[in-house]
Amino acid sequence: MDGENLKLLESYQLGDLRLPNRMVLAPLTRMRAGKNFIPGPLNALYYAQRASAAFIITEATQISQEGMGYADTPGIYTEEQVRGWRLVTESVHRNGGRIFCQLWHVGRVSHPSLQPGNQLPVAPSAIAPEGEAVTYQGMQPFVTPRALRTDEIPRIVEDYRRAAENAMRAGFDGIEIHSANGYLLNEFLEDGSNRRTDAYGGSIENRARIVFEVLQAVCTVWPSNRVGIRLSPDSEFMSMHDSDRPALYRYVVSQLNGYGLAYVHLIEPRIKGNIDSESNSELTVSFFRPLFHGTIITAGGYKRDDGEQCLRRGEADLVAYGRLFLANPDLPKRFSAGLALNHYDRSTFYGGSEKGYTDYPFVDDEDRKAAERALAAARDALNM
Repeated sequence: MDGENLKLLESYQLGDLRLPNRMVLAPLTRMRAGKNFIPGPLNALYYAQRASAAFIITEATQISQEGMGYADTPGIYTEEQVRGWRLVTESVHRNGGRIFCQLWHVGRVSHPSLQPGNQLPVAPSAIAPEGEAVTYQGMQPFVTPRALRTDEIPRIVEDYRRAAENAMRAGFDGIEIHSANGYLLNEFLEDGSNRRTDAYGGSIENRARIVFEVLQAVCTVWPSNRVGIRLSPDSEFMSMHDSDRPALYRYVVSQLNGYGLAYVHLIEPRIKGNIDSESNSELTVSFFRPLFHGTIITAGGYKRDDGEQCLRRGEADLVAYGRLFLANPDLPKRFSAGLALNHYDRSTFYGGSEKGYTDYPFVDDEDRKAAERALAAARDALNM
């Protein structure tokens, strides 16, 4: 297909933001935050390199140490972290980009060694996922979490609100609430991980309550058209399951119409964690298109042509690219010209340094230099 006629490369109006194309950088946990979980120049360069995206959604960013579930992931709950993110946003903006912060609490997908005071992770119910946690001592089996008391829920909601406030002070253009992939808000939604009998358990309405309380809280900080939410309606990642997912997610997505959000970001069933998988689930983006009246982002291992066709069918408005954008920081240019793509290296996905992170080649070396200049100017402006 002629690159000049790609719908992927058309501009798009997202609330009051004019996007240059429809190719979003998906959130990708890369576990490269520095000491005290503070983003640094390496992270700023990574994001600045990908500023040609429609907009960037950051890697999942914990709203508190309690919300942390992986070694070397960034937070946004201390002044030092806010300052670190300010370098990122300034670098992206100086290279012409836009960037949203994805706010995250992992819930039960943590380990005492990552928690303040070595306490148990928290969750809706005391049910452990299968598998192992990524800790500073290596892989360790997940533990059975502590069920949150009802009177603790407002504290969790306040942590999200405060993180939203910190994201605004850090210079982000918006925020995304992470309610997917087996983490805390997703754990509340699905009855395989939520066996509560209080106002946050039982019925679909009760299980979804905390999600809407979080949205209401962060929308007191941000205008709602700068707030998005990510959902994974058919993911089994982190031992997630529900007795009636179509009914659950039909309710959740329909209710989101009342919030005036920037977008709903849906992970396709064909993605399980970061692995492509065959799926015959009905809970694809086409299931949700009639239910949600605003912008839909779809994510799911898309290539150029299937992403293009999804847009042309009207099933989604924007397509999120993860692994392809990682390996091809100038992905819109490559799609436009029909150029060959760099191959991503799975062995460098998590942890490490610039290898497999900021060292992927550009088509035009001037684009690489522009990102480096943006970082240097940002460091000068912020005295960093």
